[in-house]
Amino acid sequence: MLQSKSFARKTKQGKVVKVVREHYLRDDIFCGASICKVCDSSVARLSSSASAILIVDTNVVLNQIDLLENQAFNDVVVLSVVLEEVKNKNLSVYNRVRALCSNSLRKFFVFSNEHHKDTYVKAMVGESPNDRNDRGARISNFLYQLLSKDFGKSLPLDVNCFIMPKAHWQSAFLFSVESYVKSLGQPDLLDLLVHPTSEDLGMEEVEDLRPAKRRVIYSEHKPMSEITSGLHRGIYHQGKLRVNRYNPFEAYVGSESIGDEIIIYGRDNMNRAFDGDIVAVELLPQDQWHEGKSLSIADDEDEENADVHLVPSSADDAPRNMDLVQSSAEDVKPISCRPSGHVVGIIKRNWHSNCGSLEPMPMPAGNGGVAHALFVSKDRRIPKIRIQTRQLGNLLGKRIIVAVDSWDRSSRYPSGHYVVLIENDIDSRPFSSQVLACLPPLPWFVSSEDLANPNRNDLRHMRVFSVDPPGCKDIDDALHCTALPNGNFEVGVHIADVTNFVHPGTPLDDEATQRGTSVYLVERRIDMLPKPLTEDICSLRSDVERLAFSVIWVHASLFLTISTRYTKSVIKSCAALSYVEAQARMDDSRLMDPLTTDLRNMNTLAKIMRLRRIERGALTLASAEVKFQIDTETHDPLDIGMYQIREANQMVEEFMLAANVSVAEKILKYFPLCSLLRRHPSPNKEMLEPLLRTAAAVGLNLDVSSSKALADSLDRAVGDDPYFNKLIRILVTRCMTQAVYFCSGDLSPPEFLHYGLAAPLYTHFTSPIRRYADVIVHRLLAAALGIYKLPQLFQDRPQLSSIADNLNYRHRNAQMASRASVELHTLIYFRKRPADTEARIVKIRSNGFIVFVPKYGIEGPVYLTTRGEKGGGQWLVDEEHQKVRKMDGSISFSVLQAVRIHLEVVEPQPNQPKLQLTLI
Repeated sequence: MLQSKSFARKTKQGKVVKVVREHYLRDDIFCGASICKVCDSSVARLSSSASAILIVDTNVVLNQIDLLENQAFNDVVVLSVVLEEVKNKNLSVYNRVRALCSNSLRKFFVFSNEHHKDTYVKAMVGESPNDRNDRGARISNFLYQLLSKDFGKSLPLDVNCFIMPKAHWQSAFLFSVESYVKSLGQPDLLDLLVHPTSEDLGMEEVEDLRPAKRRVIYSEHKPMSEITSGLHRGIYHQGKLRVNRYNPFEAYVGSESIGDEIIIYGRDNMNRAFDGDIVAVELLPQDQWHEGKSLSIADDEDEENADVHLVPSSADDAPRNMDLVQSSAEDVKPISCRPSGHVVGIIKRNWHSNCGSLEPMPMPAGNGGVAHALFVSKDRRIPKIRIQTRQLGNLLGKRIIVAVDSWDRSSRYPSGHYVVLIENDIDSRPFSSQVLACLPPLPWFVSSEDLANPNRNDLRHMRVFSVDPPGCKDIDDALHCTALPNGNFEVGVHIADVTNFVHPGTPLDDEATQRGTSVYLVERRIDMLPKPLTEDICSLRSDVERLAFSVIWVHASLFLTISTRYTKSVIKSCAALSYVEAQARMDDSRLMDPLTTDLRNMNTLAKIMRLRRIERGALTLASAEVKFQIDTETHDPLDIGMYQIREANQMVEEFMLAANVSVAEKILKYFPLCSLLRRHPSPNKEMLEPLLRTAAAVGLNLDVSSSKALADSLDRAVGDDPYFNKLIRILVTRCMTQAVYFCSGDLSPPEFLHYGLAAPLYTHFTSPIRRYADVIVHRLLAAALGIYKLPQLFQDRPQLSSIADNLNYRHRNAQMASRASVELHTLIYFRKRPADTEARIVKIRSNGFIVFVPKYGIEGPVYLTTRGEKGGGQWLVDEEHQKVRKMDGSISFSVLQAVRIHLEVVEPQPNQPKLQLTLI
């Protein structure tokens, strides 16, 4: 059946044209229910044992996505018109819903109501697209007959009971989200409910104790029409809000319209904006701009004592009550007035789930045992968030995840809801029986069929070896380097062939898709795949035959690539070396055995490759990676120190980078629109500004016009201090953007650049045991070689983009979990071992400075005086030159200066220990 759809569209020239499109309607689109007597049950997605089928509308999906992702919700119908509207309103939520609908372990079904002749809704004269979609969501009699005839009732969820007129429903079919969740008999699910802003009144009564004291705290946000007009007229300025890591009352908005950063002082001027929000800012009158003022380091108690109108930058408002004053014009050269402003509107929110802990509020539990609490994020840039929970006793003292719902003008804190009790949203649950059923039986051996496969080369005769951290069991890469008779070298990178065991669409693949990455903590590993795969079947252990995916080059002695080939293979590693063992072999001139010779040849080639990369503009950066020595019995840390990088590490890294680049070129050639690549965006001016200011303060001129110019500047940044160059490189690392995965069809080729590697193309291929991105790339490469057909997923670019977004999210969370593990073990170590050590000042503030401790890889604030201290002396701060000194000139400190500090663990609040750094 053919229908015509017409709509008006405005052209770039401003003309309004009528567009008419053909719209085909069918009568063979099925409802997805397995016991339906009308539809073909062979294509059913909904379970036959369902007691109810849930039909969700747009508001439910947008507001209650955390609920829908809970395992308690299954047999859910999502209308195609709802999915489209969600996509237009919130792409992040859309991607999460699509992930649910494509997950074979969840019973979510998309019903194409737009293309069924009995459910298609024509637009009425003068009706907006959203109003038409709302009518389309009120499903016609057809879907009701299918779903209610056999199940007795179908329950449409909604954020409010009355969004959809009851005239379209039998009253027995209409449920609110809250009433349905209550019917499930799982009180903990009620904590996931998102309540409308209008329901905030009860929380305000908790905060202010008396409803009559409700007051407007923040300015009303301007509507988008006014913001757009103001931006065009130059009244407002758009940019991303960046909150100071050490002072949540200080923020900056980089504005291209004025070519400078706009400083936002205090919570009232931030006007409910979060770090990362795209905001519209109005400049304050110039007499309110700040001249020569440096903000303080905020202490833990400042949040409690500060009103939203606190401006902690001035001496009068210094949050630690310190006796600090700003330098006068006679003392130091003043900083010119810096533009200051206030947020007038939010253009794009950056709300996401946050990890932290709860503080109970001093009020009795409400109805139904509901308690009120303040959530304190581990990230100090996030304000406290109010939540209601029925599980307060269980959640106190634990790490939880909380999502933000709203922030009312009359509320000091934003409102949110508890999501999960898993730190950094890391899934550490045991693998399900369905997942484990996908594994081959143990013991596993390479079969005769594997060896006879024409797509798999037998490379067992090659001298293959691996080089990894000590104790590594999930070995996913190995190498070989063979000197050829003509003086050239054949070099191979062999990667565990994980996709031979992880097949698309299986429960094992779905689980790996969701987990995204393995998580490496100080004393444990949370695997993306079950241990039989990671430590046995796929692990390229020594002296056992294993399946691999190999990239093999033939190189001339100066690393001129003569040829590159890709092949599935069978290998047998002759040695599984640690970095220390490999380095010892290369350094021992007495050893001349074939394996050591291969290592030395490979290291020579790696040095040439590394030099070539640096010449192209690749950055050599540094990080504060920490290594612990753990007691095998108590699991407590015995020692802590910076991780040492050896030539053996760099050798392996160089060939992994080369393999990733080669594979990126191959897959993009064959699949230009659906390749999964990794990009590293260039840092913008605002990100580099703190680095340039610090460098200038120590007389260092860094050229940041390109990665090559920056790399050359870093090479020249040397001095008498042997640690100076490494410290500068650490500071540069912190100014970089985050590298991310993306679908090649979503961006243009110039945006593919990996800034840090100075590579126009890059991907991840070399770690499929621990990264799902590499699994996807293995499938792309196999399809490019004609070994397998490309899975159906790659025809769905939105779904591939959704997977890339999830991989980025999981990668960031894994990094945060790893850092949290390091922080925890650092606290455990110093709790019994207070220490004095050397630190370097990396940032000057009005009431102290931020230091980095090279020996332990620790960074933290050092205060010049303690809270309430009398007679501590007055300090002069020169922010431009990054110096601070006492009025009498007896003591002075400058950025990058070495200082002695004392490290000890204190507990200012119960169950919240922290590492305190004190100046000696």
